[in-house]
Amino acid sequence: MATNLFRVDGQVALVTGASRGLGAAAAIALADAGADVVLHASRSRAEATDAAIRSRAGVRTHCLEADLSDRDATDALVAGAIAAMGRVDILVNNAGTIRRAAAESFSDDDWDAVIEVNLTSLFRLSRAIGAHMLERGSGRIINVASLLSFQGGIRVPAYAAAKGGVSQLTKALANEWAGRGVNVNAIAPGYMRTDNTKALIEDPVRSRQILERIPAGRWGEPQDLGGAVVFLASPASAYVHGHVLVVDGGWMGR
Repeated sequence: MATNLFRVDGQVALVTGASRGLGAAAAIALADAGADVVLHASRSRAEATDAAIRSRAGVRTHCLEADLSDRDATDALVAGAIAAMGRVDILVNNAGTIRRAAAESFSDDDWDAVIEVNLTSLFRLSRAIGAHMLERGSGRIINVASLLSFQGGIRVPAYAAAKGGVSQLTKALANEWAGRGVNVNAIAPGYMRTDNTKALIEDPVRSRQILERIPAGRWGEPQDLGGAVVFLASPASAYVHGHVLVVDGGWMGR
């Protein structure tokens, strides 16, 4: 049946930044499709996501904490996920941070913090887990990019640079790994209601400007990303490699 193409029963997913927002929505969607899920999140902040997954019959969940600005902690996250579940079949690189300031006064510390979490840790996680996937000849890596993979944004130079890098890294890894059984793709969310967009939502001028450009006529909700995540994690996307799937309410078509 065609619906079986969108099932990931028995597979193990690691979702970074899974305590809330886009990460939580991705983790719950994968659990609904049959995956066991390792949540990268502090246990105290992931209670709702963990409980939502545990309410699904037949799937397991496990929570691991890691500061992705700390490279030792990133290594420990990979080891912990494999130790807890035996393997990782699906990696969703969702965790990210943002710092806002005018480019002429943007500090080195803010630049380094954003690039380390949003781009370097993503590469290091993909490299480590990708090596295990290549040994098995199968796996799915889904990176969370951004509309700023295509556009420059305002007052977020490090974030724009990192997300542009995520898009290009997605293609680079796909070029090397597609023929070896590992699908690497990305999702570029539009303007979603998350902690990262709180400052924009609360700015009446910017919020109005953004909403006026979205053909769908509303801000996106984290749940709007669930279907795209499941598609890229499932057999339905078997021949999709190096693609950046935009989920933006029509923003890029405007």
